[in-house]
Amino acid sequence: MAHTNYFDEERIDSPSRQVWRHFSANPFSVLGLWGLIIILLLMILGPWIAPYLPEAQNLENPLLPPSWHATGEVRYFLGTDDLGRDMLSRLLYGAYLTFGSALLIVAITLTLGFVIGAISGTLTGLKSSILGHLLDSLLSIPSLLLAILFVAVLGPGLTHVLWAVGLALLPQFVHTIHNAIHDEMQKEYVTAAKLDGANRFQIFWFVVMPNVWDTLIVQTTLSVSVATLDIAALGFLGLGAQSPTSEWGALVAQNLDNLLVAPWTITIPGFAILFTVLVINLVGDGLRSALKSVRQV
Repeated sequence: MAHTNYFDEERIDSPSRQVWRHFSANPFSVLGLWGLIIILLLMILGPWIAPYLPEAQNLENPLLPPSWHATGEVRYFLGTDDLGRDMLSRLLYGAYLTFGSALLIVAITLTLGFVIGAISGTLTGLKSSILGHLLDSLLSIPSLLLAILFVAVLGPGLTHVLWAVGLALLPQFVHTIHNAIHDEMQKEYVTAAKLDGANRFQIFWFVVMPNVWDTLIVQTTLSVSVATLDIAALGFLGLGAQSPTSEWGALVAQNLDNLLVAPWTITIPGFAILFTVLVINLVGDGLRSALKSVRQV
């Protein structure tokens, strides 16, 4: 039996639906989201769908062009490098070394930064200043330069790069979360919640945090982009992943000698880095605009 509505009720969407409605209204944001999903799938499924092992050499087919070239072969869809290694396989395996490592280090840094920033943001006086501004001096140094300084001390290697990038991003998370929570704690609705008898945890989680999630989401999205660029840049400089690792930045550095003879060995991993950073920034910019539009309604 059909339900009859006798009242003219205005349906109000949930905040998440409102964010999605504003986000999906931007075609560039949706395009970036689809691109990000594709990269995530390639990162997860890469080792299973790669036709060859990344270090497998075939010296009979060095510097083979991509398959769409007149002298290319379908079995090497993106061509080979100077040692006959399949570029497609190395690109797929490198996805989790570059993009996957960026996601991992941002997740760890976000957790540490959230804990420190949340504690300092809810405190007052000297304790809040020490925790909130202890790492602020590092914000004046670009994250890549700071990562290079850490790698210079720790030594080259992908593991050390992850530590370096994480330590370089940590002050940004602490500063952003501290300021967002500290500003919200001064609002009148927090005072009203205290007068209603809410304890510190209830005020923090149910009163303050709903107004901080948008800042946290945008900062996390943009940090993934910065981490991806920093990991690739350090790999290109020889401070990160070492040969024969198929990390994207290291792939560009390993094939610099083949720039004029086989430019695809450089342009393909370079385009992968460019595409990944571009779609992350499109999604981050779309989320920022959507969250801002919802808060203004």
